[in-house]
Amino acid sequence: MLKSKLLLVEDDASQMMMLSMDLKRRDFDVVTVRSGNEAIAKLGHELFDVVVTDLRLEGTGGLDVLKTSKKIQPETEVIVITGHGSVDTAVAAIKAGAHDYLMKPVDPEELYLVIKKAMERRSLLGEVRRLRAEARAKYSFEGIVYVSQQMQKVLDLVRKVAATEATVLILGESGTGKELIARAIHENSSHRNGAFVAINCGALPEGLLESELFGHVKGSFTGADRNKRGLFEEADGGSLFLDEISETTPALQVKLLRALQEGEIRRVGDNHPFKVSPRLMAASNKNLTSLVQEGKFRDDLYYRLKVFPIEIPPLRERPEDVLPLAEHFLRKARKALHAAASRFSAEAAHALKFYRWPGNVRELEHMIERALIMASSPVIAMDDLPPELHTKKPPEAAPAAGDRGRMTLEDIEKTHILETLKSCQGNQVQAAKVLGIGRNTLWRKLRAYGIVVSGVVEEPNPAKPESRSPKP
Repeated sequence: MLKSKLLLVEDDASQMMMLSMDLKRRDFDVVTVRSGNEAIAKLGHELFDVVVTDLRLEGTGGLDVLKTSKKIQPETEVIVITGHGSVDTAVAAIKAGAHDYLMKPVDPEELYLVIKKAMERRSLLGEVRRLRAEARAKYSFEGIVYVSQQMQKVLDLVRKVAATEATVLILGESGTGKELIARAIHENSSHRNGAFVAINCGALPEGLLESELFGHVKGSFTGADRNKRGLFEEADGGSLFLDEISETTPALQVKLLRALQEGEIRRVGDNHPFKVSPRLMAASNKNLTSLVQEGKFRDDLYYRLKVFPIEIPPLRERPEDVLPLAEHFLRKARKALHAAASRFSAEAAHALKFYRWPGNVRELEHMIERALIMASSPVIAMDDLPPELHTKKPPEAAPAAGDRGRMTLEDIEKTHILETLKSCQGNQVQAAKVLGIGRNTLWRKLRAYGIVVSGVVEEPNPAKPESRSPKP
């Protein structure tokens, strides 16, 4: 394990020796310098976890060391040491980004504890940065798995609206990935460094939902024993996603409308409104236009939310996305479940593609997890899929059920490849992505089956490596 690396800046030789020896004894890698200029030179060439610097140095002072460190090594924590009567300078150092300050004479034990806290803070901030980076990768446009033109159009809209402050209304059936799209908008917007806060408006009764959204003050209702921040406050500077907005009551809709129009909220039981500025996104799996016509949803709130609508098509309308998504969920679940299966049989892939998916992408993900648990070999077969995929009639292009039992695996694979080519309008590259194989492999299979598709299948360049993963 690597030692934590410290830069100790102290012009008092005896003080430097005492502190350096103690820190080395505690297993730190300590670099010592006696001037601010030397410290700045070291910061320009070496990375440090913590800098400990005296504020009063001849020439370039400790405050300059601090500012330079924050500029060129912003993740490095800085601790300053100051003499009695220099508290104002120490406060200025804290404002400039110092982690903490100590008064002379420095107690080595106290210094060690402050360094330990600084290291813990550095580690915590590093973890936050790592998680944010993972979230941005996961919810970036590149992290969304699709090959269909329908989803390409959706992401084109996401890309355009993410750069604005417009309120977004995301429409689509349950399980289509409305929150995924909302997160993608957030992670690619100017609010990305703030929190992404999501709530299902249909999961809570009206009174509790109001308190969750706007917060409350102590004594505002039975059980309110303290002040509570609402989600509008939690998302201030970030994004607030109101899922199933259609489930809100007319009374709450009035308060949401005020929050949108005025940019201010009022906690339950409080008479003093205050400003908040989260990026607001809402979603519904119901037809809000019909609800407005029926008087079940306020038209003024509807039009305020519908500044930029995005509709996500159900999975059954984009069957070419099924197998790339299935492969994605297979890799994801295989790692989490430590499962052996790594691919689908041709018949299982065919069944997945032509199932109607009433639960959309969410149903597909859960079904893949179940299939992985059921699978006893490296290949997920039809027997590993739930009964509803066995009872569906094959599409028009597929052989009749009575004939399928007499088909060989090669016949099933050939039929599936041809159906995929047809659904991709003969586009070989897209068909290979949907099938989860490389273009070279697709070409070889077609040649082996004696299939020639005029103007569609071309002999691939053997020098060009093939990719077995569909481009997300």
